[in-house]
Amino acid sequence: MSEQVQHVQKPGWFTVNVLNRTVAFLTRRGVSVWGSRVLAVRGRKSGEWRTTPVNVLTLDGERYLVAPRGHVQWTHNMRAAGGGQLHLGKKVEEFTAVEISDDDKTPILRGYLKRWKAEVGVFFGGVGPDSTDEELRAIAPKHPVFRIRQAGEAEGGSEGAGR
Repeated sequence: MSEQVQHVQKPGWFTVNVLNRTVAFLTRRGVSVWGSRVLAVRGRKSGEWRTTPVNVLTLDGERYLVAPRGHVQWTHNMRAAGGGQLHLGKKVEEFTAVEISDDDKTPILRGYLKRWKAEVGVFFGGVGPDSTDEELRAIAPKHPVFRIRQAGEAEGGSEGAGR
């Protein structure tokens, strides 16, 4: 297997049993913690909904999901499903997702680290928002990024033209 597929930073006990559960609990009740949402995506094998707290980055009018821990289960499921749901309290947003190429991740990773470095910086191997483009490009293959759009929103605004 390639390094890209193998790169996963598994969360520790505290993250799984305290931090993620607390953030998910608050987010499910409508309290966004630093932009948090609960991501729901169908399992690629089981077809069952799987959930995890995520941060949604808005950058230059586009929204992104970044996987700070690498190629974790939700990223594999997202590739298979092509979208999912974001939950904040009772609000549920259906979305489609397109994976971003490594060459296009630099400004997205920089924006993500500017916003959440204190929370997730440890997973980026010393690379931060002030790192060079070259340093950000070097870590890009280890961190999947998906552009998300509300379900039904046209890609590039061209769908449905002329109707």
